[in-house]
Amino acid sequence: MYLAKMNYREVEQYLQTSDTVLIPVGSLENHGLHLPLGTDFLIPDKIAALLDGRSDILIAPTVNYGATDDLSGFPGTVSIGTEGLIYLLKAICDQFYRYGFRHFLILNGHGGNTAAIQAVGMHLYRKGAYLANLNWWLMAGQINPSWAGGHGGGEETAGILAVDPALVKYEYLKEPEGIRNDLGDNLPYGAWTSISYKGVSVTVPREIRDITDNGWLVHSFKGDLPTRATEAMGQEMLNAVADYIADFAAEFEKTIPKKENHL
Repeated sequence: MYLAKMNYREVEQYLQTSDTVLIPVGSLENHGLHLPLGTDFLIPDKIAALLDGRSDILIAPTVNYGATDDLSGFPGTVSIGTEGLIYLLKAICDQFYRYGFRHFLILNGHGGNTAAIQAVGMHLYRKGAYLANLNWWLMAGQINPSWAGGHGGGEETAGILAVDPALVKYEYLKEPEGIRNDLGDNLPYGAWTSISYKGVSVTVPREIRDITDNGWLVHSFKGDLPTRATEAMGQEMLNAVADYIADFAAEFEKTIPKKENHL
């Protein structure tokens, strides 16, 4: 059930039997020329819609902006940074906590949000609540290893095909990553913002635009080419994730948070 379609008395009634709320969180960022900027919230939105038919869990409005500083060199990408996301999620979750919610499910669509979600989870824990971070793309790859993938690769492309095939620009599916060794050939690109030196991976934070003008970057997920994606794969994958979350939410709500920790 969608919070935005309810009135406050219906929320009061919901709280008589459940204290769980699901909050989809994504980002607005480049995913290569073949995928839309909204990929990281469009897919969680779709999973939430599928979940709505499987569970009575309360679904809050999606947080469409996230922490994506490393992709901010691509026009249209908008990052509120880790600090901004922490502030926003704390404010949202604290309001829910005030009304009696104690189990928080974050349906996350973007890896860069993880640090902020982790911080908010500890904040809620110290107040006497639990937060579970559900990274859909990692869950999908654990449910079925053949689905596993990276940023803008076959996994996310299949997810968007399940949302709306018209959102995928097929003419760019074979567009190469166009990786550059932006720090020199002696420090070649490794994965994401990492470089390789003498067989060791070293992270050097910088904007992805320095590394590629395309930006779909699945270099570290070999074989996860966008061209392997199909609408059928996406539908099966997102339905499986929705099934899992429905089961998890029911079990998660059985946990009893500790009393408020004043440390």
